[in-house]
Amino acid sequence: MTIDTLAQHAAHPVFDVVDDCLAVDGRKLTEIATDVGRTPFYAYSSTAISRQVAALRAALPREIELHYAIKANPMPAVVRHLAGLVDGLDVASAGELRTAIEMPLPRAAISFAGPGKRDEELAEAAAAGIIVNLESEYEMLRLDAIARRLNLRPKVAVRVNPDFELKTSGMKMGGGPKQFGVDAERVPDMLRELMHLQLEFVGFHIFSGSQNLQTAAIDEAQEKTVQLAVRLAEHAPGPVLSLNIGGGFGIPYFPGESRLDVARIGAHLGTLLPAVRAALPQTHVIIELGRYLVGEAGIYVCRVIERKISRGQVFLVTDGGLHHHLAASGNFGQVLRKNYPVLVGNRVHGSAREVVSVVGPLCTPLDLLADRMEMAKADAGDLIVVLQSGAYGLTASPIHFLSHPAPQEILL
Repeated sequence: MTIDTLAQHAAHPVFDVVDDCLAVDGRKLTEIATDVGRTPFYAYSSTAISRQVAALRAALPREIELHYAIKANPMPAVVRHLAGLVDGLDVASAGELRTAIEMPLPRAAISFAGPGKRDEELAEAAAAGIIVNLESEYEMLRLDAIARRLNLRPKVAVRVNPDFELKTSGMKMGGGPKQFGVDAERVPDMLRELMHLQLEFVGFHIFSGSQNLQTAAIDEAQEKTVQLAVRLAEHAPGPVLSLNIGGGFGIPYFPGESRLDVARIGAHLGTLLPAVRAALPQTHVIIELGRYLVGEAGIYVCRVIERKISRGQVFLVTDGGLHHHLAASGNFGQVLRKNYPVLVGNRVHGSAREVVSVVGPLCTPLDLLADRMEMAKADAGDLIVVLQSGAYGLTASPIHFLSHPAPQEILL
């Protein structure tokens, strides 16, 4: 039996259920928990990650390069697994850079994006030989000064803040005033200045938004991105070798959400490539994804410490919480809180069902993993599982809050 409509969400069957117990890569959750030795923990399925990449590769045009954005899940074992499946990596800090350069990929296949790069980070990136995505004219001048001091010629791409948005995206990263990238209308002047600096121009990074489940919106954004890149290329100081059109592919978390039709996205993208080849014959087109590659492949597991009833409402008090999984608590970008898919991992269906709230051990009412949600009846010792936890989990959470122990992470 496989998970399909469990937890009332539209996920595809990533994990199996064996004897009413969740199983990851063929291993029952109770066995995994015993081997880990303590809860809470995150577990990631290498099989699910590989399957997701393979399905995406099959849907996209063959010439599209696929990059993994490490910020989604920087666990070194996860990054190493993905490094053998993708064409490149994107980092957002010197810490992620150090992880990336340990992977079996060419340095030129690694790019560094993000505002507010410190001088020491720019110097480290220049010395490593990776591509630096310039977020501003000032960052460009700072990197030029560093390049002259170190007698290097760093590879750079200009991150463009486009004059359009990725509609219906969970987080809008471009369009309007943004801290990300250079406003599209200012890029031509920046490129003319770059021509006289000790920097090697290689291309553009145009990223509009993230966590989008609307195929038509992604199609439209990709089309506008390609058109913008072709226009800007007329001002470039050299050939456009790299065109990172971002990603924005979302995964379903909540009831009523549907999965992306990546086959349709791939087909539409295929219709755009002839124009790219004609205008930018040396360009490698890159799609950069994080959450879409790893989000559904991970689970967060905590243990029920106490079953508590307060004025008729059942609370399952666990050893996990928002300090480990801020996103599941609803405090990582949600305007109106909605439940992640949560279930009792060792009683997936259960012989009895009830409506409960799952809370953690923190001294705040925000420490809520599930609010009045139906699941199998559970008691102390049972395992609570938060699905869709492979991205923006541990490292996006305030793990030092109240000084509880950090959870472990494992890749199966």
